[in-house]
Amino acid sequence: MLDDNGQKLVPAVQNAMIILRLLAASGSPLGATQIAREAGLNVSSAFNILRTLSHEGLLSFDPEAKTYRIGMGLMEFAAPLLGANPADLIRPTMMAIAQEHQVAIALWQITANERVVLIDRFTAPDIVHAMISRSSRLPVFAGAIGRTYAASLGLDKTQTRKGFDSVRWQDAPDFEAYWADVLAARDSGVAQDRSNLFRGLDMVAALARDANDVPRLGMSSITIIGQQTDASLVRVGAALAEAAREIERSVFGRAVEAGSP
Repeated sequence: MLDDNGQKLVPAVQNAMIILRLLAASGSPLGATQIAREAGLNVSSAFNILRTLSHEGLLSFDPEAKTYRIGMGLMEFAAPLLGANPADLIRPTMMAIAQEHQVAIALWQITANERVVLIDRFTAPDIVHAMISRSSRLPVFAGAIGRTYAASLGLDKTQTRKGFDSVRWQDAPDFEAYWADVLAARDSGVAQDRSNLFRGLDMVAALARDANDVPRLGMSSITIIGQQTDASLVRVGAALAEAAREIERSVFGRAVEAGSP
């Protein structure tokens, strides 16, 4: 099996990760047969992986119930990250997306009073890009992030219209078009803003929620019109959506169901 860059992956390691994530999301002990079924593995392969993970302390095995759960051994790997600034953990992923897709990425903190605050930015080398100052604040319904925000909360049309009207747009989109973008973002987890919030800028965004489904961080690609094609903006959005799911799972401990935005 190959990854998106054509690099060979190790199936046994991938299967072990599937099992670990399955047990982490479950929150309760599971037997080998159930694990194999939910992980899409044959029982023999699943059992061998479970036995190895248990031997290494990453899983704990209950010999009476014959079930497995996440083990204390994982703390060996998690301990260096405990108390770390989430932005520090996210930075390598954001920089990789910026460099691979030749874009500038803005990382926004979503506040309780419906604002987004720029807390970090990442730029590919040798590209012309728009500068947005750190600590810049915008209404949470602004731009591409605003569309994903309304989508993630499942806001109805009236609530979304109220948020839309709170934004100072340079070239305001028609609200019906904005609402259509919100509905599409409920499925994809991604939205675009094409020169609406700021004239001359294309934005693509996704956001990460915490374990209580509260939007916490927004990630937006910001490029000058003409730098990216429609197809490349879609690819950037897909990369941001995948990064958002990883952040939700790894930083905020949110259980993400397969196929969910």
